Amino acid sequence: MSDSSERKAPKEKHDPYQALRHRNFQYQWFGSLIGTLANQMQGAAVGWDIYTRTHSAFALGLVGLVQALPVLMLALPSGQIADRLDRRRIVIWMAALLALAWLGLYSVSSTSGPLSIFYFFLFVDGVANALISPARTSLMTQLVPLEHLPNAITWNSTRQQFSTMVGPALGGLAIAAFAGPAPVYLLAVLLSVVDIICVILMRPRPQERAKESISWQSVSSGARFVVQNKLLLAPLSLDMLAVLFGGAVALMPIFAKDILHVGSTGYGLLLAAPSVGALLTLLFLAYTPPIKKAGKVLLWSVAGYGLAMVIFGASQWFWLSMIMLFIAGGLDSISVMIRHTLVQVVTPDYLRGRVSAINGLFIGVSNELGGFESGTVAKFLGAVPTVVLGGIGTILVVAGVAFKWPELRNLNTLQQAADEAKEKYDGAVEIM
Repeated sequence: MSDSSERKAPKEKHDPYQALRHRNFQYQWFGSLIGTLANQMQGAAVGWDIYTRTHSAFALGLVGLVQALPVLMLALPSGQIADRLDRRRIVIWMAALLALAWLGLYSVSSTSGPLSIFYFFLFVDGVANALISPARTSLMTQLVPLEHLPNAITWNSTRQQFSTMVGPALGGLAIAAFAGPAPVYLLAVLLSVVDIICVILMRPRPQERAKESISWQSVSSGARFVVQNKLLLAPLSLDMLAVLFGGAVALMPIFAKDILHVGSTGYGLLLAAPSVGALLTLLFLAYTPPIKKAGKVLLWSVAGYGLAMVIFGASQWFWLSMIMLFIAGGLDSISVMIRHTLVQVVTPDYLRGRVSAINGLFIGVSNELGGFESGTVAKFLGAVPTVVLGGIGTILVVAGVAFKWPELRNLNTLQQAADEAKEKYDGAVEIM
């Protein structure tokens, strides 16, 4: 047959639902959706509960500090645990511990108990989240074929953003409906039971267990892997510093009550707005081919996030504030998807728990210590200057990261990252 008569094979179409066709991933997706809904609802209740009782920005900031301490303390051992023990069982037991912590919050809130006990249960919540995060994240590689992992991460991020969108709104509406935050903690406990049932129903592939003996070198190997890999260190540092300076979630009760005057319902909507933007953006990404020039897209999305937070902080109009939070959430979801995909595709399976724990450490430091930083600074400067200056700080962080790590700036596609990792490490994933 001549070349002219040969027909080219049709190009394989991108399947946006490839990960969702696997039953194990369906259980993971739905269970995590419900579990994150519960987490977000109780988080909204905690912020409203504490600010209603104290009217103190610093007290709100302490929530972040109390929940960040377990992340800092357990970051390295939690990854080692996820690589050595059954990840599915870890998720089950830690989800149960979360439910017990929320029962404690209900008890203290409903009886107007001392704040010290309230903060203790928040610390227990932080311990459970520190241990469950690397186990749940690394478990995902056992639920779908590795070539479907990027699609699974996109849908997992979409699930995260949907529940983060709906959870705070439901929390705010429940606070208004029950005339107080205490019942929200009980609702969160009931939802966590659904999450546990879904995890029990999973049948993941056997994991590749870490074989080296327990030692400081073994425990810290995930941290060394991240430090030696600039395509991981750069985006993780960018996210940590950007959210550390640019986060405003801890101060949202102040904006809802004292600046925008929208009450508990408006508070829930403000918390939900970033996730609405993130959800729509991630749905768009799920239906489109892989991002080109991923490094530059990541940098510009974080810079745009910082600018949106500057405008939000200065806004005196509820709907302008909602629009800025919507835009910030959409841009942040792009950086989250790129960062999480990089973490998974360049990391061998036997290290995924420890590297996921380091990723969780960066996220925990940025979110929880960012809340503490915001509350502390707002105590002296006020909420508006704190958020505006934080957004400016985020933009400066982007410029610094782009200058320090040209490898990130020059990254083209996520497949390029996987190919480069394939030359150095075992277990890189082909992006389809």
